[in-house]
This record gives sequence, C-alpha cells and structure tokens, in this order.
Amino acid sequence: MKNISVLIVDDNAVLRFGLAGAMALEEGLEAVGSAATAGEALELFRTLRPDVVTLDYRLPGEDGISCARRMLDEFPGAKIILFSVFEAQEDIWRAVQAGVKGYLSKNARDVEDVMEAIREVAAGGTFFPASIAQRLEQRMQHGQLTPREMDVLRLLPDGNSNKMIADILGISLPMVKFHVGNLREKLGAQDRTQVVAIAYKRGILHLHE
Repeated sequence: MKNISVLIVDDNAVLRFGLAGAMALEEGLEAVGSAATAGEALELFRTLRPDVVTLDYRLPGEDGISCARRMLDEFPGAKIILFSVFEAQEDIWRAVQAGVKGYLSKNARDVEDVMEAIREVAAGGTFFPASIAQRLEQRMQHGQLTPREMDVLRLLPDGNSNKMIADILGISLPMVKFHVGNLREKLGAQDRTQVVAIAYKRGILHLHE
C-alpha cells in the first residue's frame, strides 16, 4: 500500500525536523518535503503533489490561511491541516472558510493527534478536536456577521451611542438599532456590553481594533 505523502510547512526548523522524524517512525506515513514559507510551500506542492499538507498559521510574510487559499485556488483537491497557537473562534472560522480539512492547536500538539489527523484527512475526512468542533458548531448556529454589522461592532467598544454610530457610518438611527439587535441575537448577548465581551472572546474583535 502506498504511503501517505506529507508536506510539512513551518518556519520553525526544529518543529519541521521533529514532525518529519515522528512520521518516519509511523507505518504508512512519509514526509516528502518541508518548507519554511508560503512561497516554498506552493513550489513544493506543484512538484510533489503530496496527499496532505500540515501548515503553520504563522509564516514569514503571509499567514497560513492566506497560503491555504492560494494553494486551494490552484489545487482544489489539496488536503490541508492548519496548526495554530490561536484558538479564537473567528480564526478557526476563517480557516474552515478557506477550505482546510483539519485544525490543531500548537499549544496542545500531541504527536498521536497529528498522525491521526493526517490519516483521517488523507482518507477524505476532516479532523477538528472536540473543543474546536464545538466552536465551529456555535459559529454556524449564530451565523456570519455581515460587513455592516462588523462596521457597527467595531464602533461599540469606544462607547459610541447609536446616534454617534449613525453619524460616523452615514446611516439612519433605526438602521443602527437594527444592526445592534442582530449582533445581540447572533452572538447570544443580552446587551451591548456583552456583545463586545463575546466578540473579543471569540476573536471577532481584536484589542488593536
């Protein structure tokens, strides 16, 4: 039976070698190449056509989700597992929207989990640990925020009133109230303060915004 070929993409050389070494000890798995940047990853994918790609979220000059999109645009059948130190719901959601088939936290990366994820994704399945799968389900239940809802959301942490938000965005006061109501419903919040707290917790808003 043919080994499952894996391309390892991570800017940390120690992690690349470590993961390749672990695969060498696993029956049926083979690390056929490694890359430290998104550009190298795309070049190697074109040459090697691996069965699975393990892709780090943080890469020099380009994040893993952007790299995944480029790879899938060129090779729609690519099977990608994203590794990340981030577990914010919005980051996970972005990864799924990009088309990744698996998502694992680097903070709790267990070799057995990695090998299981590779085998599952290579077989045509997906691999999302229970905690992450639960967040995805929650995200799908509440629905995706519209661009205008995001505009309103970004103005809430500064204490802007509905009237101030209406003036800033150039929309009517009733429309602002409508969007705030939608935000409360989609995020499962009781009030504006809770909307902001939940948005930060899930990674929809970031502290620099």
